Amino acid sequence: MMQKKCPQCKNLISIAAPTCLFCGRPNKFVTNNYVNKKWNKEYKKDILSNFKKLISSKRFLIFFISILIILVIRLYK
Repeated sequence: MMQKKCPQCKNLISIAAPTCLFCGRPNKFVTNNYVNKKWNKEYKKDILSNFKKLISSKRFLIFFISILIILVIRLYK
């Protein structure tokens, strides 16, 4: 297993590790995609719109209704 020294705390860490285990410094360059996932409001809006599409889909409605029917049957037995 290849190891290197963390530039911040000088402890040995694995090359494949995403962050330093000791100080938390990122091991790899932070990409634009990573920043967008964490902080971009438009990216979060896309996730919410995808969730809204899921809820409005027929499969989800069938699944939700079947779960409700099963719960009602179990409650009234």
